[in-house]
Amino acid sequence: MAYLGPRLGVSRIFLPHVTVFRALCTVRMDEMGLAVGRSSLERLDFDNVALKKLPLDPSDEPGVRLVKGACFSRVIPEPLNNPRFVAVSGEALALLGLDGEEVMNDPLAPEYLSGSKVMPGSEPAAHCYCGHQFGQFAGQLGDGAACYLGEVKVPPGQNPELLRENPSGRWEIQVKGAGLTPYSRKADGRKVLRSSIREFLCSEAMFFLGIPTTRAGSVVTSDSKVIRDIYYSGNPRYEKCSVVLRIAPTFLRFGSFEIFKPADEFTGRQGPSYGREEIRGQMLDYVIEMFYPEIQRDHPDRVERNVAFFREVMSRTARLVAQWQCVGFCHGVLNTDNMSVLGLTLDYGPYGFMDRFDPDFVCNASDNSGRYSYKAQPAICRWNLVKLAEALAPELPPDRAKAVIDEYLDQFNRFYLENMRKKLGLLRKEEPEDEILITELLRTMHDTGADFTNTFRNLAQISCPSEGETERDEEIVRKAAELLLEQCASLEELKSANTPTMDPRELSMLLSMAQSNPALFEMISDRATIARQLDRMSKLKVLLETSQDELRARQAQEWTSWIALYRKRLARELEGQSDVQAVQEERASVMDGANPRVVLRNYIAQNAIEAAESGDFSEVRRVLKVLGKPFSSQPGLELPAWVGSHRRTEQGERDEGEEPQPGTSSSSSSSSTAMNPVPYDSKPPAWARQICVT
Repeated sequence: MAYLGPRLGVSRIFLPHVTVFRALCTVRMDEMGLAVGRSSLERLDFDNVALKKLPLDPSDEPGVRLVKGACFSRVIPEPLNNPRFVAVSGEALALLGLDGEEVMNDPLAPEYLSGSKVMPGSEPAAHCYCGHQFGQFAGQLGDGAACYLGEVKVPPGQNPELLRENPSGRWEIQVKGAGLTPYSRKADGRKVLRSSIREFLCSEAMFFLGIPTTRAGSVVTSDSKVIRDIYYSGNPRYEKCSVVLRIAPTFLRFGSFEIFKPADEFTGRQGPSYGREEIRGQMLDYVIEMFYPEIQRDHPDRVERNVAFFREVMSRTARLVAQWQCVGFCHGVLNTDNMSVLGLTLDYGPYGFMDRFDPDFVCNASDNSGRYSYKAQPAICRWNLVKLAEALAPELPPDRAKAVIDEYLDQFNRFYLENMRKKLGLLRKEEPEDEILITELLRTMHDTGADFTNTFRNLAQISCPSEGETERDEEIVRKAAELLLEQCASLEELKSANTPTMDPRELSMLLSMAQSNPALFEMISDRATIARQLDRMSKLKVLLETSQDELRARQAQEWTSWIALYRKRLARELEGQSDVQAVQEERASVMDGANPRVVLRNYIAQNAIEAAESGDFSEVRRVLKVLGKPFSSQPGLELPAWVGSHRRTEQGERDEGEEPQPGTSSSSSSSSTAMNPVPYDSKPPAWARQICVT
């Protein structure tokens, strides 16, 4: 393939601390001014099974510490000063049986959904896990900013399809950014507005794209502030503490099982619960019983059950990453602690949707080696599955795990091709040549700097050839090429994209070192990084000797060649079909349902963040509406709200407590948006290339 760098018997253990914890929580809720009967959130039906079935840390010791022999630690969320909603997702809150509008108008809701007040039945806790970060075992990590509030029983009448995806009958809810936990390390357990908006919007965007994901019910901001150095440049500034409500069947992850790891041969670190084998079995029993009941039911033999569980996790992971690749999504930090045991997209940090197609696209500015690049994601997910298998041994025999992992690539390719055929409208036949057609499409997109999302969206406008149109064929291909050329990069864009990021003197030194002292070279760099820099230099040299007209002619020729190949394949879709028009209409419908019109590009998120930071929450809410129907045109929602309206906002969408920041106006857009407002389905404006996400 192109660019492919690649549910048992219940083990119930008595936990004496659960009852004590509930009593403590009751005291704390009273201390924090719990109001009875005033909010729909106080009527949520909690059933916190994870804290009943998994070991709970008995210590009340405050501060960061090593937590041994436990999966959760009790915590007390830290209240925010004047918490208030930025936005809520009615669709996500409906999972809990809540009405979004009612929650939005509930004066107590921002307090409850930021952890500033504790809801009746809630038992705040933080989860202990470990992880391999950028390939190295990091030891204990855990919920450094996230706080488990509990598990809410599924309300009556919930969509059966949702229950199929969540057979546990409960939704775990978390608040992210609610303060210190035993796992906060050197951090403060807080999150700020920009990161919270990004997680909130992308969680919901992925759901509406049809990609498995954790959900986000709300984002709350406040007058509490923390200091952050955004670009690690020595220029810190105060930012508002903000909190996201996250919802999922469970937030357990690959790294949850790595707390039992013996000392790592490279880093020397070990899991905090090394030697506690009984807890691994307990956790495995819990996960399979709760979230994979059909596997529990169908496999009375423990080993066979565990193998079936691992195979299902492998399959879900392969399907998930195939879906990512097909919408141009890059996660950014695919560490083992960011991989869900349910195959959900988990932990939205420095993610990014590709604009110009580049298989080497790296969305995380901190990923200097490109370990988590777009093209590397399928292979990295396989690597993470290997680490999960190691963490499950001996419950999962290594030889059986290897046999399952050997199925991964075929599973990924099958899911990937299935999705890609829909994106290209190849619905009636599956031909070996389809892989070549897809590979050539991606190569052409890369060579011409084509926009990933818009190029795929426009393919539906290329018609299938019909009888008697030979004389018009050339004109049809020419018009199709012109359509796609609109999505291609200009000469200046390609020059910028191919400018080496490494100083020529540094590159020269490293090339020399690779020859003279390979061992030292491997310590400070790697051959893949050097190869990428050399490739950029080579492409830049050609571009410097090319005019814009020459570039456009070359791009036109490349697209003309591919379109001709594509239409030949489309012709075979019509073989034996009597109603050509019906075939065309079905094809266009399927393609429009597989190729989104809008994704959460960085510039769209940045517009919303900058507006919110100036006290205007309307753009966050507007973007949420747009992302709720990513495959459809939405009249009246083509452009940001302020375009042509001098940034008017609806009542309740302005943060009344916000004072304008120096250099900004409360009635005008930030500099980036005011100068170049573009439609949500547009290629990004030039300033978007300067956005840096770490």
